[in-house]
Amino acid sequence: MERMRREAAEDFQHNLEKLRELFPSCVREGKNRRGETIREIDLRELKRLLGEGAVWDERYEFTWPGKREALLEAECPSEKVLRPAPEESLEWDTTQNLYIEGDSLDALKLLKEKYRNAVKVMYIDPPYNTGKDFVYSDDFRSSEKKGGADKEIIEGERNNPSREADIGGRLHAGWCSMILSRLAAARELLREDGVIFISIDDCEQENLKKICGEVFGEKNYVNTFIWNCSTAGGIRPRFASRTHEYVYCYAKDRTKLKPFRAPLSGGAVKMYNRRDEKGRLYRDKDFVFKNKSRNRNQRYEILCPDGERVLPKEGYIYRYVRERFEQALGEGLVTFKRTENGPLETPEGGQAHWNIYIKKYLGDATGAPSTLLPREWVSLYNGGTQCVQELFDGARVFENVKPVSLIRYLVEMAAEDGDIVMDFFSGSASTAHAVMQTAVEKKLDLHYIMIQLPEDCGEESEACRAGFSTICEIGKERIRRAAERLGKEAGDRRCDLGFRVYRVEDPGSSEKPDLGKENLLDPEGM
Repeated sequence: MERMRREAAEDFQHNLEKLRELFPSCVREGKNRRGETIREIDLRELKRLLGEGAVWDERYEFTWPGKREALLEAECPSEKVLRPAPEESLEWDTTQNLYIEGDSLDALKLLKEKYRNAVKVMYIDPPYNTGKDFVYSDDFRSSEKKGGADKEIIEGERNNPSREADIGGRLHAGWCSMILSRLAAARELLREDGVIFISIDDCEQENLKKICGEVFGEKNYVNTFIWNCSTAGGIRPRFASRTHEYVYCYAKDRTKLKPFRAPLSGGAVKMYNRRDEKGRLYRDKDFVFKNKSRNRNQRYEILCPDGERVLPKEGYIYRYVRERFEQALGEGLVTFKRTENGPLETPEGGQAHWNIYIKKYLGDATGAPSTLLPREWVSLYNGGTQCVQELFDGARVFENVKPVSLIRYLVEMAAEDGDIVMDFFSGSASTAHAVMQTAVEKKLDLHYIMIQLPEDCGEESEACRAGFSTICEIGKERIRRAAERLGKEAGDRRCDLGFRVYRVEDPGSSEKPDLGKENLLDPEGM
């Protein structure tokens, strides 16, 4: 039987080479699940070349070498286990926050049993694949293999013009496979009304959006937020200074996602310069506005205080239909003001002597957020780096840190009391810091799950000189130091500022027990 298999494989390779000589475009190279290079027959291309059918069956699709394997990898159960590490944790017995060390794909799979449909908000800041911060080998599953032989091969070929196109394709393919498998696994943890925010720059933003469209569905795209991330200082670029990045936002089910709310700008708050009899701030908002609509429901006669009847001029309509206007009038929300040149006229076509306004109250000083994230509320990269530097007594243990204010702004749009926030590219743990700060300042019961690969900091790094060998060590220490400061701010009010540490390990690699119900918070009981 073994001899027959070997001969069949040899015959296949022989026939494949013959076919390749005749039709080279129909024989493609790819990777199997073991990362080995294989040749496959593109049957659609072969049919086209043979002239089968009058029409070539074209279709729009986004694909790359390794895509199928990435999807299969996301569906396959993990062979790893989660081991508790109480000695690395803070307030193990009472906390409901988690910090998981290990590959994010394995961790996401292992969390499915207890956290399927449990996470309300995800924020991730994945590697941008710039060629400087993260380089992938051909095998997307080896995303942790940065440096060493893989990096030397890629970097060496990068400088070879004849290989530039191939290397660029392979780098994109590896990144796409890495992010696709993780987003597919993460989607199962999102609640039906959950949402994910993803930071990205121009290197992979177009690929990321297509991948998100496949994983979450194009109909569940919410918005692209633009973050002004730098002041364009430093060396002047040849063409233009890049001062922005993107934050893609997708819902699991957009129809179940609640409207976002965000703090108003200082300028907007100043517009609320009037007070009612109860001392509440409000502003007068135009009830009549320019619009070419001829909707009769928003063009009707209104009786003014002196008995004059008015209606909108041509090119104007009312903000409300009559029923809604009568309701607002009864609630004391309508204001009439005298004018000689307003947008209202009499039924006879003469200039009306009144204009109408609606009281808009400041309330909690929030409104629909702008897609241009406001500098007033969201700081720059240097703000994030300075925050970590301050926590670590001046040591610059982490570069290009997302500011807490950015993540807080996004989390507070969608998170409510009792929700879980997840970040499976935790880095320096800015998301954990943001969740704790929001919980303390907004008096909310929020919890987080952080996942981070224990990448080496590098022997020459400032982090190593400060005593940290891995990114996980930095992240856990940051949470401890931030928790200590926030605990003083919280005072007597009980806030969850601890975290339980788990490690993704091979079965049987430790004497410690595997992840158990008694060690992990139950999302249903929150």
